[in-house]
Amino acid sequence: MADEKKNPPRMQKKYRDEVVPALMKQFKFANPMEVPRLQKIVVNMGLGAAVANGKIIESAVEELSALTGQKPVVTKAKKSIATFKLREGQAIGAMVTLRRDRMWEFLDRLVSMALPRVRDFKGVSAKSFDGRGNYTLGVKEQIVFPEIDYDKIDVIKGMNVTFVTTARNDEQSRALLTGLGMPFRK
Repeated sequence: MADEKKNPPRMQKKYRDEVVPALMKQFKFANPMEVPRLQKIVVNMGLGAAVANGKIIESAVEELSALTGQKPVVTKAKKSIATFKLREGQAIGAMVTLRRDRMWEFLDRLVSMALPRVRDFKGVSAKSFDGRGNYTLGVKEQIVFPEIDYDKIDVIKGMNVTFVTTARNDEQSRALLTGLGMPFRK
């Protein structure tokens, strides 16, 4: 534990040294504790195709484990829907909640390695804020992450990445994420 405090993740160091002073100046915060911060990152794979093929869930769990370094939770259907051939309690997705060092390391890999690998990438949409300072980003293909072995992929799966912040509004949240290197579309 003592070594972790000496060498914080690169993105966390950037937040402390560059982003906090910049946001304090921009929003005229008197106290550094007022500055919005990243609380957690939730990575979610909703797999509707898992109704027909149960093996998709297993591969999604393996891929999320490789991406995040943490075991995902398998999400189950809350109620039965006959038109979708879905039964209550059936596995339909996987999700991981990242906090602390794993959160900072995942953000660093997402911003510096995965997003630049997206085909025809022009930046992420600035319209995906929820009004309370949280931001959700959709990734269409899991293969943009270098941890995923392209040869072992049977089905291309997308995922949602949600950034939960302590920001009071979307403007503060956008400034925080921009400071952390999130490439928003102009």
